[in-house]
Amino acid sequence: MKIFNSINDFICSKKTILTLGTFDGVHIGHRKILEKVTQNTETDTTESLVLTFFPHPRMVLKGQSEVKLLNTIGEKIDLLEKIGVQNLVIHPFNEEFSKLSAEEFVKKVLVDRFHIQKIIIGHDHRFGRNRTANIDDLIAFGKQYHFEVEQISVQEIKDVSISSTKIRNALTEGNMVLANDYLGYEYFLTGIVSKGKQLGRTIGFSTANLLIEETDKLIPRNGVYVVKSIIDQKTVFGMMNIGFNPTVAGEKLSVEVHYFDFDADLYNQEIRVSMLKYLRSEQKFDSVIFLKEQLQKDKEAALNYISKQQ
Repeated sequence: MKIFNSINDFICSKKTILTLGTFDGVHIGHRKILEKVTQNTETDTTESLVLTFFPHPRMVLKGQSEVKLLNTIGEKIDLLEKIGVQNLVIHPFNEEFSKLSAEEFVKKVLVDRFHIQKIIIGHDHRFGRNRTANIDDLIAFGKQYHFEVEQISVQEIKDVSISSTKIRNALTEGNMVLANDYLGYEYFLTGIVSKGKQLGRTIGFSTANLLIEETDKLIPRNGVYVVKSIIDQKTVFGMMNIGFNPTVAGEKLSVEVHYFDFDADLYNQEIRVSMLKYLRSEQKFDSVIFLKEQLQKDKEAALNYISKQQ
C-alpha cells in the first residue's frame, strides 16, 4: 500500500476507484465499503484509493479535543493494508480545507488530483462546506464530470446501523462483546512495554506496563479484561488491568498485562493487546494479600473463558 501525507502528494497514472471518510475503527460497516472499492479495482486500468483525514474533523470544526479515537494512525494503516487498499491519502484536516465548497472539492480534488472513475460511499455521506452536499449532489457532479457514484445502503451493511460512536460507547461501558462484534475484530491497544512499580512480580503476577503514547486513543472502561497478544508468532493469553491501582495508592492511569505461562523480557518492545472480555471493575482492597487472592480468582475466570472459546 502506498501512503501519501496529503492530497497534493498523491501521484498515480491510472484512474481511481475511491472512497473517503475518517474510517475510525475500520469496523464492519466501513469494511463493506472498502471491500467494494478493492473488488472494483481488480483490473490493470484502475487503482483503489482511500482518502482519510487527521486530525479527526470533529476536533477541528467543533473544538472537541477530547474526542477519543478507536485507532491510532499506525493502527488504521495496518487495518486498511490488510483489506487490500492500494493507495491511502492521509490529509491534514484544517479549517481552510473544510471551507472548500462541494463543487471545489469534487473538481479540484476528486477529478483533477485523483482522476476519479468511480466513488463508493456510505448511505449517509455528506460533504463540502458545512457538509451541505449529499448523495444527490454527488450524483449530479458525477454526470457533470463523468464519474460513477455507488451508494452503500444501511441494509447492505447490517440491520443495525453500525457507527464508530456506538463502538466508543460500548467500550466505555466495558461491553467488549458488542464492540468486537461491530468492529469485526478484537479491539486492541498498542504500546511500548515500560518499567512500572514492579509490585506484580512480588505477589506472583508480574505485569508488562503498557505505555500508550497517543493521547487520542480510546482506553476502555477501567477494570480487568481477558486479553491476548501475538508474541514471537505465538498466541499468548493473559489478563489486563486498566486503572489507578488504588490498593497501592496509584496516582495515574496505568495499563498492565499479566500473561499466562509466559516468561520473557518485553521491556522496550512494542506489543499489541487484543481485548476479549471484561471481567470486573477496578477495586480497592484492604491489603495486598486480598488483592493477590482476587487476582487468582480473575486468572481462573480468564482461563475458564479462554478454554470455552477454543
